Amino acid sequence: MDVPGQSSGVVTSGNGKAHASDAQAAPLVGESAQEAFRRLTERPADLLRFATAGSVDDGKSTLIGRLLYDSKQVLVDQLAHVEETSRRMGHDFIDLSLLTDGLRAEREQGITIDVAYRYFATAQRRFIIADTPGHEQYTRNMVTGASTADLAIVLIDARKGVVAQSKRHAFISSLLGIPHVVVCVNKMDLVDFDEAVFDAIVEDFDSFAARLEMPDVTFIPISALLGDNVVDRSESMGWYQGPPLLYHLEHVHIASDRNLIDVRFPVQWVIRPPATSVADYRAYAGQVAGGVMRPGDDVVVLPGGHHTTIAGIDSFDGPVQEAFPPMSVAVRLTDDIDVARGSMIVRTHNQPSVSTGFECLLCWMSEQPLSPRRRYLVKHTTRTVMVGGVDVRYRIDVETLRRDEDVSTLELNDLARVHLQLSAPLVFDSYRRNRVTGSLIIIDEATNETVAAGVVLDTEVEGEEEPKSERSPNVMWQGSQMTRARRWEALGHGGLTLWFTGLPGAGKSTIASAVEERLIAAGRTAFLLDGDNLRHGLNGDLGFDEEARNENVRRTAHVARLLAESGTIALVSLVSPYAADRRAAAALHAADDLQFVEIFVDAPLELCERRDPKGLYARARSGELAGLTGVGAPYEVPSEPDLVLGSCEETVEEEVERVMDLLAARGLTSGS
Repeated sequence: MDVPGQSSGVVTSGNGKAHASDAQAAPLVGESAQEAFRRLTERPADLLRFATAGSVDDGKSTLIGRLLYDSKQVLVDQLAHVEETSRRMGHDFIDLSLLTDGLRAEREQGITIDVAYRYFATAQRRFIIADTPGHEQYTRNMVTGASTADLAIVLIDARKGVVAQSKRHAFISSLLGIPHVVVCVNKMDLVDFDEAVFDAIVEDFDSFAARLEMPDVTFIPISALLGDNVVDRSESMGWYQGPPLLYHLEHVHIASDRNLIDVRFPVQWVIRPPATSVADYRAYAGQVAGGVMRPGDDVVVLPGGHHTTIAGIDSFDGPVQEAFPPMSVAVRLTDDIDVARGSMIVRTHNQPSVSTGFECLLCWMSEQPLSPRRRYLVKHTTRTVMVGGVDVRYRIDVETLRRDEDVSTLELNDLARVHLQLSAPLVFDSYRRNRVTGSLIIIDEATNETVAAGVVLDTEVEGEEEPKSERSPNVMWQGSQMTRARRWEALGHGGLTLWFTGLPGAGKSTIASAVEERLIAAGRTAFLLDGDNLRHGLNGDLGFDEEARNENVRRTAHVARLLAESGTIALVSLVSPYAADRRAAAALHAADDLQFVEIFVDAPLELCERRDPKGLYARARSGELAGLTGVGAPYEVPSEPDLVLGSCEETVEEEVERVMDLLAARGLTSGS
């Protein structure tokens, strides 16, 4: 993207004011050398790493150049060099993209090939920018640049809308667990700053992002060419009420993104000074990857499993009373145990997984495809082990998110789920839990080339000989002399499951609770299994991604089946958004000849948002809550429910009556 201007070094910003080149100098006009040094060195400690991504010619490099220029971060010699290069290229304007496009091939082609890193600071925060390539063939470079980012800026050309590369970079941002994403709709000046164009792109991107895990997405309309909404508010887009990009970058909250719960300390080096005055000193150096460590804490060293306590923590400036990410410290232990590079110090009652095999998502970064004839190494934190085998489960089409299971190898820029089998155990977490202990790279042993980067998908170990779903032959169903027929005859009634499904706030629990009261008053044994209550105990370890939601429904269905078997009417109030999960729950009951009644509480999304009894929709709309069904995650409407409730015209009492009538009509209970 090009920026108009004159060779004299004057560039006009979006607010119509001109900045002379000497305004970007260090020292600034009227500023002494000492004052300049103090201004450039006294910066806030808070650091934000962000990566830019987008399709070719979306204006990533120009946006960064504009950020640097308008925030007065460009030095005189840098600007002079850009002016000279712009003239040699035949431009009659200053091309600010040249501030980041440093390779000759990049400048000749007008594209970004390698990842360009730039540093700048404002009064509020320091920044490290990774300008990543837009070409599909350089996807691996985007993965590299975004791997350590706290925030990703995805640029979209307002004229083109959401294209394949936009989806690719959004998917990679989600894959890498980047907690904050800013979608900058660029070149708004070329569509006459039309709000409708911006809204259409927001809707299109939102529909795709709903299938991903993106907890915080912000949309900003900009013109990197003119500077609108980059550093200063745009006068041409009065309809946009949000902050400009730089203000958002300065104030986005990142402190809570760090994991300060799970103590993880990969040992990088064993310190034993040769000096006689400290002959007994032994410490273990490294960078804290998670949690807060303090002297006196009980810890265990993995993978060996030796227990000890922390005797002290030393930093470059002397002993400290606590260490947390990303501090680099040396930890002294009370006991003299075997600790070496590659070991990990963790809390005794909060340990990661230790295994030689696990599932991960890989981005293949080598022009040489994955081959069983080559020897590979896995580099994970400070530990390196030999790869025993790579089993490709499926390759992912990032445009459609479809899985291609008919693959056995990986080629350049492929994204795939694989099972890694290693020659020695690693100590790891899922990437979602800890980005340091959940990431790895794969190295070709012969060439020392990094051929792939990966993230650990889960901490459940899947053995080749005994899959997770395979029950141990030693676990047998324990029968009882109290058969179902005898039990139900003694109780005077049988059991079944009423499964209430619908959007959050639809009224499922309200109706189910009222039905429970009605059944008990009629002399029937009934019990409500509410989704929130189950997550306080049985399902308390589950998250809210698709896999966790599946497991939530599976566990609940098994509990409901056992209750129905006991002669109880189990009332399940669960969002259960996926039709396949509800069908599986029904099939589980059908296999044991138990009645399963699916009740769809069909309250429209608008009504659920107006009710919003827990404030979930408000939090989801503000970006505080990710993955809420109906907003950030899909809900699959039942195709043939046994009963549909949720009409605005009906009272709760009338809906309860309809449930009781259905049960009576099917001979499952009396209508009273």
